Amino acid sequence: MGESANSTAQPVTQLRSRPKVAGIIIFGGLIALVLAFIVSVSLGAANIKFLTVWEAVFRFNPDLTQHQIIRELRLPRVVMGGLVGAAFATSGAIMQGMTRNPLADPGLLGINAGAGFALALCFAFFPGMSFNQLVFMSFLGAAGGAILVFGIGSATRGGMSPARLALAGAAVVALLNAISEGIALRYRIGQELAFWYAGGVAGAKWGQLAYMWPWIAIGIVGALVISRQITMLSLGDDVAAGLGIRTGLIKIIGMVLVLMLAGSSVAAVGSISFIGLIVPHISRYLVGVHYRWIIPCSAVLGSLLLVVADIGARMVHRPYETPAAAIISIIGVPFFVFLIRRAKKEVI
Repeated sequence: MGESANSTAQPVTQLRSRPKVAGIIIFGGLIALVLAFIVSVSLGAANIKFLTVWEAVFRFNPDLTQHQIIRELRLPRVVMGGLVGAAFATSGAIMQGMTRNPLADPGLLGINAGAGFALALCFAFFPGMSFNQLVFMSFLGAAGGAILVFGIGSATRGGMSPARLALAGAAVVALLNAISEGIALRYRIGQELAFWYAGGVAGAKWGQLAYMWPWIAIGIVGALVISRQITMLSLGDDVAAGLGIRTGLIKIIGMVLVLMLAGSSVAAVGSISFIGLIVPHISRYLVGVHYRWIIPCSAVLGSLLLVVADIGARMVHRPYETPAAAIISIIGVPFFVFLIRRAKKEVI
């Protein structure tokens, strides 16, 4: 009995971890994030001097147009980008750890598409819904999309594999997007859904942030609380169960956190994929496989990625804007292909 416990615990003690590197990444990432915030607020269709930004934040004058632009347009935009980037990256890290699937990402596994489908139904049949109600419906749609993908992916003989799950996700995303487009054409809500398809933080408002940030904060804090259990799950269900982890309960909690993070983010900024795919892999490569370090590093790096991508979206074709989702996809698609090639030996 003692030998069995020791052999079960052996993989845990040998896990690669770099806490010093993680501390440097978190500290350096936060400094880079502050600098990116300043640049993001200063740049746009009309550039604004840093001194004006400082005055708008600490000595706001409502009679000055530039102060109004900073306070009502650019500040909520950059804060939304930081929150949503952290949310998508954290949700991707949770999913990859729990499922042991390197391709897990809210955008690729039907969560974003399910949320978008729910929003299409709301725009078509309940046009007067408040943002708070839209977020709740987005949660339900995200859950429905995830259930479809995981149900289809596990229905075949041999159970789920990364490749099967990716194929199921692609099929469900295509189906839900097609139905959403059909609803948009039938009920003439294409303009409302166009924002969701584009994916970006340009329309962020303080009222949306006030409702969203508690959900995202709870999601990230909850992920940190169960980070040890996610690390055990990443070693396999048998190892986790042998270490006393209640695998079923942790998976339910983890999926609820993912739906909170991804559902609220999609309702606010639309469908932005690949952040939850790219960032956890980079964090894992840099800091090791302990999720107590992967999750905070993913949150910081995901926030930084979306803020920088939004800056690039404004600079590519000034004074017009390119969707931030397109900028991230330029990086994400090759990364996704690389991961698919690594998993090509699996039986589909």
